Amino acid sequence: MNQQPASITLPVPVRRRTALTALHAIPWAVALGVYALFPGYEPLATQMFVMILFALSLDLLVGYAGIVTLGHAGLFGTGAYTAGILAAHGFNDPIATALCGMGAAALVGLLFGSCMLRTKGLALLMLSMASAFLLYELANKATGWTGGDDGLQGISFGPVLGLFEFDFRGRTAFFYTLGVLFLAFLFVRTLINSPFGWSLRGIRENDRRMGAIGCPIYQRRLTAYVIAAALAGLAGALQAQATQFVALHVLSFELSGDVLVMLILGGSGHLYGAFLGVPLFMFAQDLLAKQDPTNWQLGQGIILIGMVLFAPGGMMGIGRRLMAAVRRRARP
Repeated sequence: MNQQPASITLPVPVRRRTALTALHAIPWAVALGVYALFPGYEPLATQMFVMILFALSLDLLVGYAGIVTLGHAGLFGTGAYTAGILAAHGFNDPIATALCGMGAAALVGLLFGSCMLRTKGLALLMLSMASAFLLYELANKATGWTGGDDGLQGISFGPVLGLFEFDFRGRTAFFYTLGVLFLAFLFVRTLINSPFGWSLRGIRENDRRMGAIGCPIYQRRLTAYVIAAALAGLAGALQAQATQFVALHVLSFELSGDVLVMLILGGSGHLYGAFLGVPLFMFAQDLLAKQDPTNWQLGQGIILIGMVLFAPGGMMGIGRRLMAAVRRRARP
């Protein structure tokens, strides 16, 4: 009797889910809930959206490509000043100026990144700081264009899509920045789950091995840097549009340090780390400043040291460990 050969079931490749789940919708539901439940807080929420986008651009470098930089504010400020200068000279369409801010920041990122990324470690940190200081001094000296210490004042932007004016309450800026942040988040989420994103992870973990298998290390790192620069420039342009003002602070070393701290608090390399780190940093800063207006930075430093020592993955790391513990207890 002839026997049929036993069928062999091949393992099905595991595919990463790309659809937004209910868990992924929580940050956006919270943002809309703030608008509905806390009227009058739109300007603060808008500022948070801008900083989340800024931190998200830094996370692409620090968390996924392994490129630590202390001059990311130079790219943020480039986008802000580009949008502001264009508005001061009559070209005030919000979307067009935001795209121009992205392009200018990407060009600056390409210029500086092509030199910086040939180095590593301390040399890279120093060059990133030097690039931000250079841009700061350029903006400080070019008073005819930037206003210098007084900032770029008297700028205004037209209605978004020709329909929605920037109002005093900040409702248009709220939904405009939230929408841009959502689109940027989808882009970054798709990017890091693509083969390019996985190659960045490989470079972060072991660049020599990735080079040995033929991965173009320098080109991938430079591409990631330019993309992150464009996103940082977009955040800067949104900042200029929401506040109708651009100051030298947008290029400062202090801002570069703040956004890095925000990312560490939330957890780098977790995508949602920026969504947790930015509100945590801003609320902690406000609370500490109220308790001790003179020495509030001491409390901020203690919190940061504690997070690095006891929660190296930030808030996202704590959340992942808690979820893993719950799953272990739930198993029979």
